[in-house]
Amino acid sequence: MNVTDGPFPAEKDRLEKGPYHSDIQPVTMGERDVQVLARLGKKSVLERRFGFLSILGFTCTILITWEGSLILFTTGLTNGGSAGLVYGYLLVWIGTIAVFTTMAELASMAPTAGGQYHWVWMLAPPWCRKFLSYIMGWLVICGWEAILAGGGYFGGTTIVALIQLNHDTYVPELWHGTLLFWGIIIVAVFINTVTSRVLPTIEKFILVVHVVGFFAVLIPVVHLAPNRASAHDVFTQFSNGGAWPSQGLSFFIGLVGNVYAMFGCDSAVHMAEEINNAEVVVPWSMLITTVLNGALGFAIVIAMLFVTPDITAALASPTGVLGYPFMEIFYDATGSKVGASVLIAILIVMDVAATIAFVATTSRLVWAFARDRGLPGWRSVSKVQSKTAIPFLAVMIISLIACLIGLINIGSSTAFNDVVSLSVSSLYASYIITESLLLWRRCTGAIRKVTDVANDTGEANQLVWGPFHLPGVFGIIVNAWAVGFGVIIFFFSLWPVATPVTAAHMNFSVLMTGSVVLFAVLYYALWVRKTYTGPIVEVTPLSAVEENTASPAT
Repeated sequence: MNVTDGPFPAEKDRLEKGPYHSDIQPVTMGERDVQVLARLGKKSVLERRFGFLSILGFTCTILITWEGSLILFTTGLTNGGSAGLVYGYLLVWIGTIAVFTTMAELASMAPTAGGQYHWVWMLAPPWCRKFLSYIMGWLVICGWEAILAGGGYFGGTTIVALIQLNHDTYVPELWHGTLLFWGIIIVAVFINTVTSRVLPTIEKFILVVHVVGFFAVLIPVVHLAPNRASAHDVFTQFSNGGAWPSQGLSFFIGLVGNVYAMFGCDSAVHMAEEINNAEVVVPWSMLITTVLNGALGFAIVIAMLFVTPDITAALASPTGVLGYPFMEIFYDATGSKVGASVLIAILIVMDVAATIAFVATTSRLVWAFARDRGLPGWRSVSKVQSKTAIPFLAVMIISLIACLIGLINIGSSTAFNDVVSLSVSSLYASYIITESLLLWRRCTGAIRKVTDVANDTGEANQLVWGPFHLPGVFGIIVNAWAVGFGVIIFFFSLWPVATPVTAAHMNFSVLMTGSVVLFAVLYYALWVRKTYTGPIVEVTPLSAVEENTASPAT
């Protein structure tokens, strides 16, 4: 057995100083995870089933960037055109890398399921941190609930469009998509409850499907496509389909589709208490996912633009009218409805897989906020089922809410989309606030190195850099760009897609986001400020070390 004074063991059985404690203690990887969580005041109650490969599959599945780029193809084409879609994608990709690199630093500092609301508590000034933390909790929960509803919706309506492609006489109804939506949610709940123990294995398999499926779609579409667009058209042809006063404004409004296909990598953070060596694995899985998925997504966007010489015809096709012109592009390329259907089926499978991950992520976030007494009925919602080691009630609650949101689609798909649009505005609001506070703290030197606190008996939730950290000026530049990019995306996520603005085409996400904040403020002021005190300290760092000393690993 080796001995080291460093705080991060490179091997499973290495020795280290206990967190904020000077005694040398034997620490296995499992004990290390318990101690890291204890630094945040939390007991480890969830079973750590995920390793690097399984959580990489999980985060890649959450983003499904190349698949999402196809599903959301219309948004960028309407505002931006082919050239706008290309350059907008690159801008969003670079910005997203900065956003999640900065969040990866936070995840390495504090790998807890609470994520943003816990970080805000740690980073904000004492006079406002309880209030900001509480508002943040509601923003992130509502954002992820909207993502979950959107996942089920896109899966259900993609199946409807697939039926339309194969049956010309089929007349799609809004309730058809809702029923299929519910079916996808039921599958996701089953995987997350009955077969929860094999979820990491499923995610590894889905990672393979994600990568292999990319080539399975790309190669036949590119090889079989009878016509090609010119490079001049792809890289220089802009479009202002929203009839905005300028092409530049149209370009920025069209960014939202690419953003939706590339955000949500903080899912790994909310699963952190079920990941081995979370302070290292979570940040690296976030960064690798963003780079890998971004590259696959860019390749599929370029390929689709080159094999679609007549974008207008694709948008006007029966599946294009339903919002999925890529299906017509697949059909034109392969010349076969069967062949196109097989390719489309890969996207549907990936959407279902993403919805499974959405349920897992959202339920862990709800469970964490309930654990800190931030939700109504927190005593029940914060319970973990002993047999499966999952927050069963949290899974059922968020799934039921998603199904209820699906009812809105029966009355109006526009109203449903307004609810789903809450995902971008809410989550980007959480990114901006959290990363702004981090920028302030790092510029003022308030975050210490781990070597500075190695002998500190200390308190929970101290600001200490984790193993993943961008030091010096480079870290400040990346952090500042992440905040600036986030502000741009948040601002334009609130805009409608076209003018003149009518009730049918209005973007009500500003109303939805404002309503969430207003509700949280009122609920906080009238009720929960007496029970919510921020992340509850269940255990101190020193007591965790002493417990490990009393009961050494065998």
